[in-house]
Amino acid sequence: MSKTQYGVIDAKQVATWGDEADVVIIGLGCAGVCAAIEARESGAEVLVFERASGGGGVTMMAAGHLYLGGGTRVQKAVGVNDTVEDMFTYLMMNTPEPDEKKIREYCEQSVAHFNWLVEHGVPFNDTMYKGKHVLQMTDECLIWSGNEEVWPFRDKALPAPRGHKVAQVGELGGAKMMEILIAKAKALGVRIVVDAHVHELVRENGRIVGVGYRVFGEEKGHVRARKAVVLAAGQFTQNEEMLAKYLPELLDPGYTRQYTPNDDGAGHQLGLAAGGVVKHMDGALISAAFYPPESHIKGILVNKLGKRYVAEDCYHSRSSIFTTKQPDRKGWLILDEQTYAAEPQHYGAYPLVDAFDTVEEMEKGLGLPKGSLVETMKKYNENAAKGEDPELHKGKKWLKPLTHPPYAALDASVGAATYMCFTLGGLDVSIEGEVLDAKGKAIPGLYAIGGCASNIAQDGSGYSSGTCIGESTYFGRRAGRHAARAAAGR
Repeated sequence: MSKTQYGVIDAKQVATWGDEADVVIIGLGCAGVCAAIEARESGAEVLVFERASGGGGVTMMAAGHLYLGGGTRVQKAVGVNDTVEDMFTYLMMNTPEPDEKKIREYCEQSVAHFNWLVEHGVPFNDTMYKGKHVLQMTDECLIWSGNEEVWPFRDKALPAPRGHKVAQVGELGGAKMMEILIAKAKALGVRIVVDAHVHELVRENGRIVGVGYRVFGEEKGHVRARKAVVLAAGQFTQNEEMLAKYLPELLDPGYTRQYTPNDDGAGHQLGLAAGGVVKHMDGALISAAFYPPESHIKGILVNKLGKRYVAEDCYHSRSSIFTTKQPDRKGWLILDEQTYAAEPQHYGAYPLVDAFDTVEEMEKGLGLPKGSLVETMKKYNENAAKGEDPELHKGKKWLKPLTHPPYAALDASVGAATYMCFTLGGLDVSIEGEVLDAKGKAIPGLYAIGGCASNIAQDGSGYSSGTCIGESTYFGRRAGRHAARAAAGR
């Protein structure tokens, strides 16, 4: 099958318009459905084209966490004190190139956004999962989902858990949320066409005024957008040509890419063809988690030089990305008899290399420079005994001398541990979702949201679980509302 060519044609090339709507949305993931609901509730006629045979996108594969805070109903119910300022400071520190206005309004309107989701049927229990786990197999809501308690962030912003999981046992919260929101969109009168692959935009007098689409490879003509077209077509994780250009690291077979068959960067490519620009295309969430069990956080991560390189209590994508930047992308988690626990394999698990009776034997067995691991362990244990970590500032509750042999070494290296990843880069957009050109000027009639837009989530080292769904739903709503109120194209 040949690669799809995405482009823009002039309206003069359209002989007849087969259909029309005020707002035409490309993609029915969490961003697209929220845009559709908000546009419809703002009085617009909305038509959505979904490439798959049903909506949901990659959110259907997610546990359903949303990064929200500033005093949500759930936070208050479980006794968590959080403020807009602490949330704002935290996100600003964790975003490589923060857009202060976007982050400020996301934080200030976080409680209202949570309430909007609840009002539209998305359920959240007033409970908190107290453990440290990548996957929560209960229906508890609030979790610690990022680097809030990690240095230096904890010194600047009062830590608070902000990961809100949809009320669903296990890992199907994202699917539950999407089923509810899609049903709501349909009930409001949003029209949805499935198996529809939008491959071109239509421009008239400098404004995007429509789309052309196919169904199972057959051309179905063009649809006019009286007010705007909204790109909500997801990531580019599936597109190997785009990865080769922007993120070749992810083509390494040591990484397991997470995507739907339609995450080929269609939105990115349509936006570029219309004159948009992309940002943070080298950003990705990369994760291989070494916990559970929690006790593994009390171990230390060392590279092939026998040196520590990251605080082990940080978010699993942060520690994972630090590992990928070590010599030969190699790392090991070192544990002792009291911290090692053999639990069933889970996603991202680090395989056990071996057990060793002494640090010297482990150092030799791992092929580390003579004396390197011995010195690293000696310094770490001396400081941990005093509740200190002057080198990397691991939190006190995770500090414990590793002095009880035998010792275990788990392989954190790329190609050994299971590294899951997906892309984060997208089109440069305004706070309302308008696609911007190279001069920062909005392209009339064109918006982008979700996985094909760049907003808050820009890289994995500063990521917190729930940021993608949180920002996609929030900025999706803003784009839908703004598009519905736009002046009609001519």
